[in-house]
Amino acid sequence: MIVLGIDPGLANTGYGVVKRRGRRMAALDGGVIETAAGPPIERRLADVYAGVEALLEEHTPDAVALEELYFGQNVRTAFAVGQARGVVMLAAGRRGVPCAGYTPQQVKSAVCGHGRAPKEQVARMVQTLLDLPELPTPDHASDALAVALCHANCAPLTSALTAALA
Repeated sequence: MIVLGIDPGLANTGYGVVKRRGRRMAALDGGVIETAAGPPIERRLADVYAGVEALLEEHTPDAVALEELYFGQNVRTAFAVGQARGVVMLAAGRRGVPCAGYTPQQVKSAVCGHGRAPKEQVARMVQTLLDLPELPTPDHASDALAVALCHANCAPLTSALTAALA
């Protein structure tokens, strides 16, 4: 199973590609799709879309896992993140790749064992679980790898439960 994990954002959309074979996990790719602050939002969203399209083409994932929207204090930022999340889902949907969403707490819990882990602990656990020589950077890429790991760990159980209930 290959999972494309996404930490959506308008300025920085983090991505991480994880392959699961049995119990083993490996990182295939990770980084950030960046957009400049100057162009209009529709141009920036088109750039995010094009970047995700290229990743889908290159890695042909079985699933896309996205971090759910966290509102926090800034509603304007939340709307921009939601729009970036939407274009990622559009790119996946056009290729027939299923999407799953996970809250930051679910991701932290799946990777670190508890939902209030700090970013540094998440990055260290991602490094350990994927046997990376260095901490994954930047934070957006590390978060995206964590989202991909979360899905790769949750997907077998979800499939088994779905089959049992069918």
